[in-house]
Amino acid sequence: MTPATINPAALQALEQLLGPKGFISDPDSIAPWLTDWRGRYHGQSIALLAPANTTEVAAVVRIAHEHRIPLVPQGGNTSMVGGATPPADASALILSLRRMNRIRSIDPEANQAVCEAGVILSTLHEAAEKVGRRFPLSLGAKGSATIGGLISTNAGGTQVLRHGTMRGLVEGLEAVLPDGSIYDGLAPLKKDNRGYDLRHLLIGAEGTLGIVTAATLKLAPRISRSVTVWIAVERPHDALTLLRAMEGRFGPIIETFEVMAADCIGNVLRHIPGTRLPVAPAAAWHVLIEFDLSAKGDDATGDIEQTLADMLSDRNSGVLDAAIAQNEAQVASFWRLRETMSEAERASGPALQFDVSVPVQAMPDFMIDTAAAAQARIPGTSASSFGHLGDGNVHFHVRAPTGADATWAEKNGPEVSRFVHDCVVAAGGSISAEHGIGQMKRAELGRLSSPARLTALRGVKTALDPLGIMNPGKLIPLASEG
Repeated sequence: MTPATINPAALQALEQLLGPKGFISDPDSIAPWLTDWRGRYHGQSIALLAPANTTEVAAVVRIAHEHRIPLVPQGGNTSMVGGATPPADASALILSLRRMNRIRSIDPEANQAVCEAGVILSTLHEAAEKVGRRFPLSLGAKGSATIGGLISTNAGGTQVLRHGTMRGLVEGLEAVLPDGSIYDGLAPLKKDNRGYDLRHLLIGAEGTLGIVTAATLKLAPRISRSVTVWIAVERPHDALTLLRAMEGRFGPIIETFEVMAADCIGNVLRHIPGTRLPVAPAAAWHVLIEFDLSAKGDDATGDIEQTLADMLSDRNSGVLDAAIAQNEAQVASFWRLRETMSEAERASGPALQFDVSVPVQAMPDFMIDTAAAAQARIPGTSASSFGHLGDGNVHFHVRAPTGADATWAEKNGPEVSRFVHDCVVAAGGSISAEHGIGQMKRAELGRLSSPARLTALRGVKTALDPLGIMNPGKLIPLASEG
């Protein structure tokens, strides 16, 4: 397809519907939204559509449906897998939800907020804080990622252990389906057995089944008192043993549980100014835990300290040293080590990053064995990982050999990706934990998925979007890819 195939009458109707604020055709204004977050994918589009409300979204989709115009929904354009980038042939229009940025309501008593798709995550955090609540999902792109995009990718983060992914935080959903009809499912029903759950079909669908316009989201009580701990351990297996012990002792107050290889920490210490390790020994692995003590008595901190002391005195525990943050500045310094790992990785040279998941019990073996296997398979590379041990999410990195130029990742990406993904599948895992499939992992999803999964994915897509106008080229593998 070429731009000429987009009916001029349809463009005129869209311009009349949306007005100058909602119909943008100036190439310079569109340009920033044509490239993905990582700069790997570049598309073209002759117009960016920015409706102001759900009614306008529905009208846009009806026009697109009538004229068979593909639409690429876009929020903050923070996709890590090219999921919000238009095709290179300019055959699609960008449908931006950024103008739909109202928090329609926030109810601290019900622990719920109704947000439009364009609400920025940090804005919701601030609004919840003002009423004594919080939205318990956070990530590095919180200043630009939008609620609609987070829902469409079923985003996760560091608090999944306790609160789940976006799927577990969405209690109701409003969306425009591919024919332009509006699905009104915002009511936060605890029980609803009216057949297929459209809400859960749309969550994680990456805009391929419809346009998320608003959601009823679950809030949590604000944390009034917490404890943050940094622990050095010998192996990731010791970290898992520690997690199970802490779960048995403290249960649901464990907010986050992160595990990190020493060389990931080393990159941070080398490239991020002002960082330092909170513990003394040169351990091979490190753990960061945050406890929510808001509903606990004053002796809870002492219980945590005693539990750590018992483990430190047990030579078989694998716990080498521990530090408890004494103030907010120390809490921030602990978290800075974890949150700047990707930034430090980029500063250290070319690398390939993988967002994968495996069963929690398999995660320690996977982190060690796959790193060793990757280094043996691709001579000169180094491999290591960090991640959310409580939910099995591994951020696995393969770094280029010393002296490799900036093209190393592009040249070696297919081979390394196939190898790592094969290891993931062998461990019973998923090639996408929290970033989605987009276009970057689409072929690999086709290669590694069972016929049953591919049949179901394609069947749902065809049933709801028979014209194929919703975010073409994303998520659903082509027939040649599986």
